[in-house]
Amino acid sequence: MSAAPVAPSATVANAHAGGPVLLPGTWRQALLLSRYQVRDYLRARRFVLMMAIVAIIGAILSFVLSHFHGAGLSGDPDAFYGTLWGGGVYVVIIFSGIIFGGDAIAGEFQNKTGYFLMGLPIRRTSVYVGKFLAALAASLVAVLFYLAILVANGAYYLGASALPLSLFESVAIAVLYLLALLGAVFLFSSMFKNSLYAVLVVAVLFLFGFSIIDTLLVDLVKIEPWFIIDYARAVISYPFTSPLPLHKSTGFGPTGRPMTVYNPTYPEGLAIMAGYFVLTSVAGLFLFEREEFT
Repeated sequence: MSAAPVAPSATVANAHAGGPVLLPGTWRQALLLSRYQVRDYLRARRFVLMMAIVAIIGAILSFVLSHFHGAGLSGDPDAFYGTLWGGGVYVVIIFSGIIFGGDAIAGEFQNKTGYFLMGLPIRRTSVYVGKFLAALAASLVAVLFYLAILVANGAYYLGASALPLSLFESVAIAVLYLLALLGAVFLFSSMFKNSLYAVLVVAVLFLFGFSIIDTLLVDLVKIEPWFIIDYARAVISYPFTSPLPLHKSTGFGPTGRPMTVYNPTYPEGLAIMAGYFVLTSVAGLFLFEREEFT
């Protein structure tokens, strides 16, 4: 966050010269910080890396669709977008959350930038919110880039006008999931003063950890993992699914053992995402407010 500290001081100097006064803790201050942070993201290698990841994913999907002549999805817009968008956007969301948010708060401690930033007339809430908005904006660019690739393929295989309303509904749910994930990422980032530790913990948890915990809870403890954020991501594909999967179903696994499968209901999945966003964002801000810069 090399450019962000310059913004408040420049505004304060402008105030002394007769310009507008920017009071600490205002939304205007958070938005100003987020603007400078987004500018830093656009100049950084991490943004290029994220766009490259999305481009590679899109290129692979486009190649598969071309090689298999639509892969059997060209006749149904819901099947097309339900498979490619509903089944793949969460990967883009996870990677963007890790890349843009994993060290957003921890980096302030490791790079000592927070020590100098706190000397300016700016509240920590503004710093936290500004960084969150910047990570959200950068992540949305990656998500929309992925969406543009899918819409281009959809226009080719389904026709230019084949954009189902279910796609827009799913995009809105994906944005809610992104908010929930960023809230959790910022919480973990606030727990560490080392960027590497923060990024590693976030990457392991969201790429493998939560999925493993989800499976263990269902198979061993026999309870619904409603408190795991990974459990709610299935709702992203629900707008394309009819009928919706059963909330709870039983059967037998490959070894012949009884097996229970849980699926979140529509309201439950949305409530989990909203709950994670609110609770983890508040908890992360609480930790950041009480950490000392030395």
